[in-house]
Amino acid sequence: MPSRRRSDRGPAARPAIVPVPVPVVIALVIGLLAGLATMAGLAVVMGARAQQQVQPLVADLSKHLVAITTAFSGTDVLLFGATDGPGDVVLVVRGPRTTKVVRKKARLAGVIWANRDSVTYDNVPAFYQVFASRPLEEIAPKSVLSRHQIGTENLVFTKVDQSVTDSFVPGFRAALVRLNQKQQLYGEGVLPVTQLANRLFRAELHFPANVPTGSYSVEVYLIRQGDVVSAEITPLVISKIGLGAEIFDFAHQQAPLYGLAAILVAVITGWAAAIMLRRN
Repeated sequence: MPSRRRSDRGPAARPAIVPVPVPVVIALVIGLLAGLATMAGLAVVMGARAQQQVQPLVADLSKHLVAITTAFSGTDVLLFGATDGPGDVVLVVRGPRTTKVVRKKARLAGVIWANRDSVTYDNVPAFYQVFASRPLEEIAPKSVLSRHQIGTENLVFTKVDQSVTDSFVPGFRAALVRLNQKQQLYGEGVLPVTQLANRLFRAELHFPANVPTGSYSVEVYLIRQGDVVSAEITPLVISKIGLGAEIFDFAHQQAPLYGLAAILVAVITGWAAAIMLRRN
C-alpha cells in the first residue's frame, strides 16, 4: 500500500488579530453611554407627556388681573376648563383674609341706641362665592363640604377673643355673613357651572364695584361619588391703578398729611366760592 504523506504545509494558519487603538475603544464606549442617556431622556419625556394627558382636571381664567380705575363699575371673569370624564365641578372664589368686628346695638336707658357687645373674627374672606354643576347636597356629603369649607355655612371664622363663649357667637357669625351678602361680597346662593359633553365646563365670575383689592384664589374641585378626586387653585389679583390708586395709597400711608391736604383744599374752595359770590 502506498504510504500516506504528511503535508508539507505545516500547521493550519490562524487569522491575525489586529489590536484596536485605545482611543477608538473609548469613543465607542462614550457613544454607547450617550445613546443610553438619550433613550432614558426620551422615556422620561414620554412618561411626563403621558401624565399630562391623563390629568383629570384642567382649569384657567380669561384674565388673572382685574384693574380698578376711577371708572370701575364691576367686571366679569370667565373660568373655563376640562375634565377627563363625567363628574361634578365645584368652584370656590375666596378673597383676601381680613379681620372683622361685629357689634350688637342695644338701647341704653330706653332712649338711645349704642354698641353693647362685639365679637372680633380673624381669617374672614373679604369675598366669597360658590359655583356648582348641581346642588351641593346632591354632590357631596356634609363632611366633605365642611373639610373644604364649601358654602357659607361651612366657613370657619377664628375668634380673636377666646373668652367669648360659643353660645354667644352664632348670632354674630350669622350677622357677619348677612352683612357681606348685603354688600354683594358673599353669594346668597350657589351659582351654576355650565358643563358640555361631561368634559368641558365654564362659569362667569362677577365682581361688583365695591370688590376689595388683594390676592384671590379660585379653587376648582372635581367630585365623583361624593369624593374630591382632583383639585386646582388658580390665582387672581384685583388691584387699583392710576390716579385713584395713588390717592388711595397716599391716604393710607400718609394719613396726617392727607388730612391736612383735604382741609386745605376745602378752605381754598370755600374762600374762592365766597369771592365769586361777592363779585356777583
